[in-house]
Amino acid sequence: MFIKQIDENLSIRLIEMSDADRVFTLTDDHRDYLKEWLPWVYSTHSVEDTRNFIRRRIEGYKDKKMISTVILFNGEIVGMVGFTSIDISIKTAYIGYWLGEDFQGNGIMTKATKALTDYGMDELKLNKVEIRAAVGNHKSRRVPENLGFIHEGTIRAGEWNHDHFVDVAVYGMLAEEWRME
Repeated sequence: MFIKQIDENLSIRLIEMSDADRVFTLTDDHRDYLKEWLPWVYSTHSVEDTRNFIRRRIEGYKDKKMISTVILFNGEIVGMVGFTSIDISIKTAYIGYWLGEDFQGNGIMTKATKALTDYGMDELKLNKVEIRAAVGNHKSRRVPENLGFIHEGTIRAGEWNHDHFVDVAVYGMLAEEWRME
């Protein structure tokens, strides 16, 4: 099982089916906050929807196409971070993440994203890690900016969010740059 202890209070571990109730409750409790930037929240109505999501993520992990982890803060699931897609042919992975509103502002996501990027560069031997965030989602954009990712550009109308398009900022980190950090 994939697990990475980040500090005494923080770790990430591979998502499991037994996490479904907590992940759904966290999503549901923070629904109004999360739905502003995360389109999948609109289609997550039940624990069964979350179970289906976890099943797809477990299959993707088995196929070496993604890694989905829960973020544990003081032993409690507070969000998720993962490689939403891994393209081994070009040695590139794409990070996605979300965190319950009550847990923001403590550096949790920056530390968790750093740990996942370390894993991708060191263990998976990736050449590049990419993070995309809606231009207006300043909290999400601070994560790659704090980690020294390069803003590579903006994709106009790059994502559909429930009822409108949003522009998407693209950040990238190359292995040679990461090792210099």
